[in-house]
Amino acid sequence: MSELTLPKETVMLDKFASDVNLELLYAGRGIITLSSMSVDRPGLRLAGFFSYFDTQRIMVIGLTEHEYLRSMSLEERKEKIQKLFDCGEIPCVIFSRDLPVLPEFMESARAAGCPIFRTGRMTTSVMSDLFIYLNRLLAPSTAVHGVLMDVFGCGILLTGNSGVGKSETAMELIKRGHRLVADDSVLIKRVENELIGTAPERIRYFMELRGIGIINVKNMYGSGSVLGEKAVDLVMEMETWRRDKEYDRIGGEQNVEEILGLKIPKLTIPVSPGRNLAILIEVAARNYRLKSMGYDAAQELIARTIGR
Repeated sequence: MSELTLPKETVMLDKFASDVNLELLYAGRGIITLSSMSVDRPGLRLAGFFSYFDTQRIMVIGLTEHEYLRSMSLEERKEKIQKLFDCGEIPCVIFSRDLPVLPEFMESARAAGCPIFRTGRMTTSVMSDLFIYLNRLLAPSTAVHGVLMDVFGCGILLTGNSGVGKSETAMELIKRGHRLVADDSVLIKRVENELIGTAPERIRYFMELRGIGIINVKNMYGSGSVLGEKAVDLVMEMETWRRDKEYDRIGGEQNVEEILGLKIPKLTIPVSPGRNLAILIEVAARNYRLKSMGYDAAQELIARTIGR
């Protein structure tokens, strides 16, 4: 169903500065290649311990590191700073608390082409923001063929063979006031224990309707008809009705779809002329929300039947 991609991203400096609310002081190599979700404060490295120094991590200089460097002689400070950059290509360095960048630090950064940023926020706040940002950016990801919709606050991933009617069903849902997240290709990232779906940038808000062509949902129905991202709560596979197949009629089956190691509830919806799939999806969304709150209509019916 999907193909796993490696967690590695290249980010332009202006976008990174905007995303994390930083001031760019030196552009260096012009881009940042991020491949680690961890952030480094180089206190131990400045003290001479390099055994576990991961140069793929963003480096944050706080008040402690800054004052420690200032306590050294000029020559010792130059040597300590240079050793940091000699170990490998650091993605970037961020100075917190609006700390001034020491001339020796800037000199070594220029020689290495390492971008330098600064922010007025406290060091712990910067590191917390970076942790959230990196965990979303570098989360394991996959691309899934389908349509992702927000229906009554429930993220529903419509899957099925090409031509089964996924986009047409999504279009009917949009007309009924629900929101499109992605059509045709859905990018899904696992952030902690949640699957977050979005659309590839180049096809965001676009939808293909056979016989009509390409439409822009946002331009046609307004900004309230689309959503940038949504957690995937339920998978609904649409398939052409098969007479030889027995479909679940009471909701007793507990099928799941595994995506990036997480199991998501899955329903199989038979498609045939005359079935109002949009209404079925709305009902499925409401039923999912009831189940998540502890109510199961099928279990109540069984209990009433046994009680009799």
